[in-house]
Amino acid sequence: MFGLIGHLTSLEHAQAVARDLGYPEYADQGLDFWCSAPPQIVDNITVTSVTGQKIEGRYVESCFLPEMLATRRIKAATRKILNAMAHAQKHGINITALGGFSSIIFENFNLEELKQVRNIKLEFERFTTGNTHTAYIICQQVEKASKQVGIELSKATVAVCGATGDIGSAVCRWLDAKTDIKELLLIARNQERLQQLQDELGRGKIMSLEEALPQADIVVWVASMPKGMEIEPTVLKQPCLLIDGGYPKNLATKIQHPGVHVLNGGIVEHSLDIDWKIMSIVNMNVPARQLFACFAESMLLEFEKLYTNFSWGRNRITVEKMEQIGHVSKKHGFRPLLV
Repeated sequence: MFGLIGHLTSLEHAQAVARDLGYPEYADQGLDFWCSAPPQIVDNITVTSVTGQKIEGRYVESCFLPEMLATRRIKAATRKILNAMAHAQKHGINITALGGFSSIIFENFNLEELKQVRNIKLEFERFTTGNTHTAYIICQQVEKASKQVGIELSKATVAVCGATGDIGSAVCRWLDAKTDIKELLLIARNQERLQQLQDELGRGKIMSLEEALPQADIVVWVASMPKGMEIEPTVLKQPCLLIDGGYPKNLATKIQHPGVHVLNGGIVEHSLDIDWKIMSIVNMNVPARQLFACFAESMLLEFEKLYTNFSWGRNRITVEKMEQIGHVSKKHGFRPLLV
């Protein structure tokens, strides 16, 4: 059995979903209540691969909300993720994907040191961040969507914003090894990590966002966007392909300009038979035919009976592992969302 640990995008979103799911006691509550609310299994899922293979899964709502990080309630946020993991393990789920902010919180706050959750000792091999599949799908979107909007990769400058993160660094490795892009621009806050990545790749220009955007034919955005930050679309090239790999997806509503093509990054399309209701709740545009690549990773690992933390830690994703998960992704009927 596979699992998905997810969360909603805001307090307002959580209150509305609680009402829809039949939890009226959650619907009118403020952030303090959500800080103490326990994880819940809110969906039972059946997935049938294009191969005919059928698997079962569960969606675990962690009750984490991004406002917890914004208001410095770090203990509440970390407790949410650990409790959701323990809940998944207690219910016998073999492999569970940490969706959205779950994996970021786990890595940034070193939750791997906190194995004991009440009477449950967490078995980390039961969990995956899903980042390898996400990185692979974003790279496929770069390669395929660029053709659709008239950008030739061999002449293209690609800027990766959030280049030193787990997904960002994997995208850089793939673009360097598997494509013929002309120029790679590396953008991140941590200069030391940027230098290490540049040394590893043996290429790439370290730049500020302001310097990079006017030069980029393709922008891969896999960084968190600070509140109030805006990208001025008039500074972007035309055509420009902007792949929004963040969560929640909000660049498409912020940037509406002729010649700037915004694509929701890290999303897979499929024609699989998936019986679930949760994708419409997490604001997927076409919930019957789309889902997050990180969630799909746990499905793929269940299909292949690979019960291992396939994506784990920071900067450990290799091109070989991306190829491996990519092969399995195609086998079972997933493909990158394109323009």
